Amino acid sequence: MEIELQEIRDFIATIPPFDRLPKDVLDILTSALSIQYVRRGGNIPMEKDSAPTLYILRQGAISLYSGKDNLMGMLGEGDVCTSFCAAEVMPDFYVKATEDTLLYSIPCDTLPRLVEDDQSVLHFIRHSAAQRLKEAVSNMQEQSSSNLLHTYAGDICRGELITASPDTSIRDSARLMSEHGVSSLILLDGDEPVGLVTDRDIRKRCVAAGLAISSPISKIMTRKITSLNAGESLFDALLVMTREQVHHLPVFDDRGLKGIITTTDIMRQEGLSAVHLSSTIRKAPSLEALAEASKMLPRIQLQLTNMGADLRHVGFAVTAVTGAITRRLIALAEADLGPAPVPYAWIAAGSQARREQTSHSDQDNGLIISDKMQPGDDEWFESLARFVNNGLDACGYVYCPGDVMASNPKWRQPVSVWQDYFERWIEQPEPVALMLSSIFFDLRVIHGKEKLLKKIRKHTLRKTPGSQLFLAHMTRNALTHRPPLGFFRDFVLVHDGQHDDTLDLKHSGLVPIIDMARIYALAEGLYEIGTEDRLRAAAGTPSLSKGGSANLLDAFEFISNLRLEHQATQIREGESPDNFMPPKQLSKLEREHLKDAFKVVQTMQATLEMRYHTDRI
Repeated sequence: MEIELQEIRDFIATIPPFDRLPKDVLDILTSALSIQYVRRGGNIPMEKDSAPTLYILRQGAISLYSGKDNLMGMLGEGDVCTSFCAAEVMPDFYVKATEDTLLYSIPCDTLPRLVEDDQSVLHFIRHSAAQRLKEAVSNMQEQSSSNLLHTYAGDICRGELITASPDTSIRDSARLMSEHGVSSLILLDGDEPVGLVTDRDIRKRCVAAGLAISSPISKIMTRKITSLNAGESLFDALLVMTREQVHHLPVFDDRGLKGIITTTDIMRQEGLSAVHLSSTIRKAPSLEALAEASKMLPRIQLQLTNMGADLRHVGFAVTAVTGAITRRLIALAEADLGPAPVPYAWIAAGSQARREQTSHSDQDNGLIISDKMQPGDDEWFESLARFVNNGLDACGYVYCPGDVMASNPKWRQPVSVWQDYFERWIEQPEPVALMLSSIFFDLRVIHGKEKLLKKIRKHTLRKTPGSQLFLAHMTRNALTHRPPLGFFRDFVLVHDGQHDDTLDLKHSGLVPIIDMARIYALAEGLYEIGTEDRLRAAAGTPSLSKGGSANLLDAFEFISNLRLEHQATQIREGESPDNFMPPKQLSKLEREHLKDAFKVVQTMQATLEMRYHTDRI
């Protein structure tokens, strides 16, 4: 083989999927390639009536479009453009060179004859990066072996449903529960469920309170019923129980009330301890007891990951436990300090607010206090904040490096001051304001008055959709986090002396998606906080196409699952979980799918960049 062809073959042999081909097939493929040079701004193919062709980029960059300037993807050195080989090519699809570009090309109908023995190569060239990523995510979901993920609430509602009238006496209700061996009753007004009572309610609200057992059961029933749809999984049931701190869930289907499931029912399916840990936390008598209980959190994350749980399940469970610890610390503080002088809300920011936490991250929090606050009231709130922040640190949630905590007076303010903060950040998008916006536009109430945050959020989300300069600055700030893809599809690895030769899956993989989802939500005035919720809510709006939303959701899930698996390995080996994964831990197929995920993120970042013209700022 001539030296020039050998050099081309050696290059092709490094690029998936051709790196799977034997040497003799690579030789034949290389001989069949054509070489093209396209100047910046030129069309690909250069001739309109050219036969469908596959392109391999040796140098330069190209952009893929549909319709008028709707960017679908960007490819660089070492990438393969398979779009013209797809079963159906959109009629308004076109490709332009964004730099002077050197291409290797081969007709789409020629390639299958050369690689007919390798179906994986054929599969690769007939699908886009987004399609390959979607299949990878689907395969991951199908391989999940957890009973909880694949058992539905309606499946375990067996036996007779025991109900009673709200007028039934407490004595008769207890006798009914004993006769049927159940720990709860649904109370019906006709066919309509109006309340729930458990054996615990009878003990605490009747016997311990000295209430006459002849009283109607309505005196002690819970009127606000937390329920579940029969089609939701037991994992969903577990998350609801952990988050809402309940042990009984009525289950409804299309015909109405179907039955009740309990924590015991779930434990029979699979021994999971998140609910029990939350219960232990609620009863913890001291900070020392809380700190001891919190040590279980990494093991719960490991257990959930072993079951095939994704970030939604792990994040909800871990965040629920973090919330339980925070609320218990607040209760311990209030027991010592006495009642709050005015209403307030303890708020969490960041991953805890988005319910995307993994075990023992740092803390981001604050206090929103009623505008009725008087001079001198802050002494009480400062004591509360210091106790809770110190307690969270003792429980493994380290102090925020940027001091974004309620113990900082700046983040312990009345509603009106918080509103001023948000208005100033929107109207004067300076670097510090943008950094704070990326934190405080993700907020959730952990304890206290929800309406205090709702008032601020309602006021703020009326302003953000029309604030184009603010959104442009937010976009530019978000683009500082780029996927770690370099020339020839190689990963760009961390070299900081501590995590050398690793990929930062959080800041280079997940944070770009989190940041984009936040921008889409602010641009459309959406109330959603979680990244996946934001991407789904924004789908089909002027800010985000349905296809773009689906692709980002797949990328987010794939990168999240790799991160969870990496952390699970660390927890098994007795190490503290982090976000820095050596690429050598990945299989060849995982590496390719991760690169596809990064390419999706790159494309969506480029679209945002063009939308807000960040190059003009």
